[in-house]
Amino acid sequence: MDTGSLSPQHRAESLRRMAADEFDVVVIGGGVVGAGAAVDAVSRGLTVALVEMRDYAAGTSSRSSKLIHGGIRYLEMLDFALVREALQERGLLVQRLAPHLVHPIPFMYPLKHHAWERAYTGTGMLLYDMMASAGGHGRGMPHHRHLSKRQALRIAPALRDDALVGALQYYDAQVDDARFTMMLARTAAQYGAALATNCRATGFRREGERVTGVEVRDLENDEDFPVRARQIVNATGVWTDDVQQLVGRGRFHVRASKGIHLVVPRDRIHLDTGLILRTEKSVLFVIPWGRHWIVGTTDTSWDLDKVHPAASATDIDYLLEHVNAVLRSPLTRADVEGVYAGLRPLLAGETNETSKLSREHSVAQPVPGLVVVAGGKYTTYRVMAKDAIDVAARGLPGRVPESCTDRTPVVGGSGYPVRWNERFRLATAHGLHVARIEHLLRRYGTLVDELLALVDARPELGKPLPGADDYLAVEAVYAASHEGARHLEDVLTRRTRISIETWDRGVESARQVAELIAPELGWTDRQVEREVEHYRLRIEAERRSQEQLDDTTADAARLGAPDLLAT
Repeated sequence: MDTGSLSPQHRAESLRRMAADEFDVVVIGGGVVGAGAAVDAVSRGLTVALVEMRDYAAGTSSRSSKLIHGGIRYLEMLDFALVREALQERGLLVQRLAPHLVHPIPFMYPLKHHAWERAYTGTGMLLYDMMASAGGHGRGMPHHRHLSKRQALRIAPALRDDALVGALQYYDAQVDDARFTMMLARTAAQYGAALATNCRATGFRREGERVTGVEVRDLENDEDFPVRARQIVNATGVWTDDVQQLVGRGRFHVRASKGIHLVVPRDRIHLDTGLILRTEKSVLFVIPWGRHWIVGTTDTSWDLDKVHPAASATDIDYLLEHVNAVLRSPLTRADVEGVYAGLRPLLAGETNETSKLSREHSVAQPVPGLVVVAGGKYTTYRVMAKDAIDVAARGLPGRVPESCTDRTPVVGGSGYPVRWNERFRLATAHGLHVARIEHLLRRYGTLVDELLALVDARPELGKPLPGADDYLAVEAVYAASHEGARHLEDVLTRRTRISIETWDRGVESARQVAELIAPELGWTDRQVEREVEHYRLRIEAERRSQEQLDDTTADAARLGAPDLLAT
């Protein structure tokens, strides 16, 4: 069965098809919504192409809080429709679409006041559970429960005694956002879509008022070519306004809100549950992440470089201050192993505060042949994609089938429970510890057999990467041969999370990873050196930016590193 390999050969064939064919739908943007739109369109029987100017999930879709959630705080804003929709999508992902990539995790909400707060918050969480169950997708997600102070401190001994009088615990779900987005792209490829990263949309082809194609620049080969299309979907997130300007007309204005996250080792915070804390502006999460915790997030307006948003020292100190308000043993800057910053694409409203802008999405057709989808949140990507293709379908000849993505598993998901139950047998058969097999299953699902075949053929690929013991060498090779990675940064930052999960942020691993992927990508020794040096300079620039006190100087420091792709 075709598993949608995003190999170098697939990219080359996709570029050939793009230059030669006319497509029903061309999607601009390889984030979660763009990849989701490609899956939705191709699964309806349409011919589809997708172009992304950098890497899959290179922007917002790799820099989220890594949660699939209903957004319990939106209940307080009375945004019931958004919460209901997101909870239904959460259920679909956990149970049917991506059980290998989306997993339930517990969160505890500490109570500061007796009686009234427990009743108020408990009512909200009861409603949350009821909404999740209403559509039949609440199974597999435990309901909330009330905890006394003693019970709460038993599962959260890291909390100060005066930080709570009791607590409630509820469940949401977690995802590796970048991996999920890439797997969506693979799903689109599996069903016949042509996809190419490092390809930038530079303009549109027109016949009168109608948009009939996209002008594309292949940044790797420094070549320009047109892609003909009956309908084009602009799914570029925070770049929506930039792409709208290419056609000279737009319906939306998207504002970027910066959110930063800290990654700290698991042993720095003694918890058996995640935390959700209220701040003066929003909420703060402490999220379990393998052998780490993710602490986030901020919510501030950003109007500087969108490719490389920078976290400042002020951002980092803000998160440390708020999480330390409840911890017995405060965190310091020395405890921070990794930092990442992302931009939320928010539909601009009447308020100047990004934290008050809606997370709902909108779809419009500013000119014939061009559909724009904007706003929204990661959890509801499938609904956004469906709505965008519904609008595009109206401009296509004949009857286009309805969306079927609510019952189309992401590649690697079909049959996953069976492979999980076979993990001990797989470990014995392939000479790996069962913990390694579980790690691979949670990242690749049933595609694990492709990696194990590589290990069987080359046993050295079953060894851990230097400086990143959680990952095997085979994962680097597979990233380049099957997962569309074109650069060292793609592997260290998105196919794996070495760049935020190690103290040196992947510098020690960089050379071996580059040498492992070089044969797959046809690199020379000079190209290997160039990739390693670029990655080293990128990490140095990020560290400098995180020492600056404001966004402007942090942005300037981050942009001090050269960019492999001049976009």
